[in-house]
Amino acid sequence: MTAMTTAERRGYQQICGVNGAMMVIACDQRGGMRTLLASTPEEQAQIGNDVLGDVKADITRHLAAQAGCVLVDPLCAVPRLIDGGILPRDTALLIGIDASGWDTSPEGYRISKMVDGIDARRVRELGGTGGKIMIYLRMDIPEANTRNLETLKRNIEDFSREDLLLVVEFLTYRLEGESAEDYEARIPMLILEGSRACLDLGSKVLKIPYPGSEQACAEITRISGDVPWAVLSAGVDHQTFLGQVEAAMKNGASGVIAGRSLWKDCISLDRDVSAKKLSTVAVSRLRDIQALIARYYRTSDSKAA
Repeated sequence: MTAMTTAERRGYQQICGVNGAMMVIACDQRGGMRTLLASTPEEQAQIGNDVLGDVKADITRHLAAQAGCVLVDPLCAVPRLIDGGILPRDTALLIGIDASGWDTSPEGYRISKMVDGIDARRVRELGGTGGKIMIYLRMDIPEANTRNLETLKRNIEDFSREDLLLVVEFLTYRLEGESAEDYEARIPMLILEGSRACLDLGSKVLKIPYPGSEQACAEITRISGDVPWAVLSAGVDHQTFLGQVEAAMKNGASGVIAGRSLWKDCISLDRDVSAKKLSTVAVSRLRDIQALIARYYRTSDSKAA
């Protein structure tokens, strides 16, 4: 495993709460956020980056300030969150470098895209505590991953040269023609082997999908060694996510990086509606997650302390 440098460790400490566990509010989505704000493709196309910036500002103001760190994109949210005085001084900032959506290879594999002009140096210039990259992996098909792993390797090396924290996320996906049952059966293996591939390239913090069971969470902890990992929400309903968080935290996870499960039914083009729901419903959900983290996480067990 690749140990954090002092600068990376400091960045990691800042994205964690006072108890040493990660509790990051993710709102770096763009396309997915548009689908929540409008029902038709035509209406979604009319939602510009400025409108998404308003939504992300509201999530930051009403929800992320209660968590300690927010994950945003570099197109809609920064530098506005900082220059507009929206981001509290004691709320850390992760900036996503991956672009919305994906390209598709002739074989039907997802090819991850990065935001043009955003590298480790630019993340630092935008005031980021660190960066986040997301790639797609199908670890049962090696040729599906070649370009994405090259992209990941290149960016890990870039952030290492800049001595800046990089959180590594991967998602797996169902192939065209693959049955739902076959895909579901493969998920624990896909997440385990995806985690292993990211670790082998030098990832120092992982953000991963729920691997399916307590046993699978324990295995992720075993292979990750001193590398902390957080479970992501993938937009499941709140009660489902609470069960996943509990299983992950009981078996060695170092926290949570959650987005849609918290705010997907709380955002609106009407900012007054958003403010009311984010400050009540979403904050209540956040408190539920924070209570689970507090119950199971122990600072003395911290991998990056």
